[in-house]
Order: sequence, then structure tokens, then C-alpha cells
Amino acid sequence: MGALVTYQLEESVATITMDDGKVNVLSLQMLAELNAALDQAEADRAVVVLTGREGMFSAGFDLAVLRAGGDDSAAMLRGGFELAARVLAFPSPVLIVCPGHAIAMGVFLLLSGDYRLGADGPYKIIANEVAIGLTMPWAAIEICRQRLTPANFNRAVILSELYTPAAAVDAGLLDRAVPPADLHDVARSTAETLAALDMRAHAATKLRVRDGALQAIRAAIDVDDAAFRALHSG
Repeated sequence: MGALVTYQLEESVATITMDDGKVNVLSLQMLAELNAALDQAEADRAVVVLTGREGMFSAGFDLAVLRAGGDDSAAMLRGGFELAARVLAFPSPVLIVCPGHAIAMGVFLLLSGDYRLGADGPYKIIANEVAIGLTMPWAAIEICRQRLTPANFNRAVILSELYTPAAAVDAGLLDRAVPPADLHDVARSTAETLAALDMRAHAATKLRVRDGALQAIRAAIDVDDAAFRALHSG
């Protein structure tokens, strides 16, 4: 699809891989390429497998751009959460395969998948906004609220708790963690299982289940956008 995202269609499964050679920051270019890949998957009516490079799903937004303010920063912030909302409402199943670290916006994107598979190992899964001096965006709070267990929702969002992949399963951040050597095979078998679903029933049921969460997330995106622009308006 571009310099940062590759798209591979095999039968009814589309694998979308982020790889910027570093930590897969969700820059404006990365977001644009991810949306283009999702456009293609939707046209192909494919189950989506969204993954990253070895050892890294995504470390989230480019902090230098985010902290600089300005139109690019606001567009990146809005675009990241609009991507998460798109994944949450995507018409076919989305399997997110986390091959390593997931940080900040990388966690919120991870939480937007229908099924979240992670590599078990010395990896960090953390929404670290509070730890680095950022107030958690409203949209991020709503994304976390709809997937995390109540106790872990508070610890992850308010205390920036760091989770290993194994602990992330109990928290609701992942559905399953497997040895890295097994990740590819388990991802493929899981995608094949998802591809056997009735897609019309899946899409309609997904929207029913997530209607309240999606409304809250979309409203929060507007609130966050307005607040961010006001904060950096001069």
C-alpha cells in the first residue's frame, strides 16, 4: 500500500502490516496508509489481520509532532482515534496480532480489534499518557472502558500500569497470548475461523453491540479535537 504499510490478500484474509523500521509511530502518513489498506480490505470483503513488525505493534503517536501543536498535530490526534472507531465498526472481523510492544495509541488501536492475539514475551503493553504528563483523551478513555475489566480500566488509564502480554489477557487488553514462534500459525488458524462467520450477521451484530460505545467515542473525538485546538491556539 505504501512505504509504511503492506497489504497481502490470501483467499479471504487480508494481512495489513505496519513497518516503519522503528517503532511504528502512527504518523499522518502511517494513518493514511492504514486507511487505504482498510479501504482495499473492505473492497475485497476480507477478514483483516492487522499486525506490526517483529517485537513491535505500535508505540503510538509521534510525540514530537503531538507536543508541537498545530494543524498536523491536531489532524494526527483526530485521525488516530477515527481509525480506532473505524476498526471497531469495520464490517468484517478484525484480528489484531500484536508481535511485541503496544504503547499509548498503539494500545487504543489494539483494543479496537474484534480479537486480540499477542506474542508472549518481555513486551510492554501500556497506556502511558499519565506517566509522561499527558491527560488521557476522552476518546481513549471510552475505548478502554468498553474492553478492560473495571479494576484494570482504572489502573491502566489513571495509573499507567504496565502489563506483560500474559497479564494483559486477564486485564482485557488481549484475548490470548502465545509463544512468539507460534504467533503466525495461531493467527492464521484464528483468521480462518473468523472467515467462516456469516459476514452480514457479524457486521450487524457488531454495530448493535458497540452502538453505545461508538457514539461515545465519536462524540469524544470532537471534544478532544476542540480542546486540543484551543490549548494550542496561541
